Amino acid sequence: MKKYKGVLFDYDGTLVDTNRLILDSWQAVYKSLWGHEEDEDKILATFGEPLEYTVKRIFPDHDPEEIMGIYRGYQSQVYRERIELFPGMGELARELKRRGYLLGVVTARLREATIIGLEKFGLDEVMDALVVCEDTDKHKPDPEPALLCLEKLGIKPEDAVMVGDSLLDLGCARNAGMPIALVSWTIALKDKVYSLEGEEKPDCIMEKAEDLLSFIEE
Repeated sequence: MKKYKGVLFDYDGTLVDTNRLILDSWQAVYKSLWGHEEDEDKILATFGEPLEYTVKRIFPDHDPEEIMGIYRGYQSQVYRERIELFPGMGELARELKRRGYLLGVVTARLREATIIGLEKFGLDEVMDALVVCEDTDKHKPDPEPALLCLEKLGIKPEDAVMVGDSLLDLGCARNAGMPIALVSWTIALKDKVYSLEGEEKPDCIMEKAEDLLSFIEE
């Protein structure tokens, strides 16, 4: 028996493995500006944030357009070739669609790059709604992106589950009044995903993609 009507997926680090690409893109910025790479943990702490927000926070004395130009310039050369779906996530999305769930993507990535990725893996055919960086003034952990996606799907927060890989996703879901499933392959949280407590404890930890089916239909 279904407990929910819809599932909202984060994109980067959840559906699509862009982890190494994002790290390398930031390292291209650091090497261009300072001539050396940055500690990866510092970069990982920014995962899930809108690029412009991160740039202005970390490089307040630099022209943000210059920084974003370096970052996006690096990604544009290799993006489509280097991204891959996490194991089982394509099959999961198609099975959810087959079972009648409404599906959405909620991401801080720009629309063009998100669509390129979804189309590469054929997921544009199963997603019913898409909310990207350009669509909202506020971003995760604010609930606005999730609530807009739910509005597009025509369902209430209590009727959907969010799937993500970061505390930003978790905060967005909690603030929107939705349960949250965190993926165990997160590098934003590493092994800390298993030790989260209180409000930060996810409702489900997905060891593998199909674990979501057990959670939403138990």
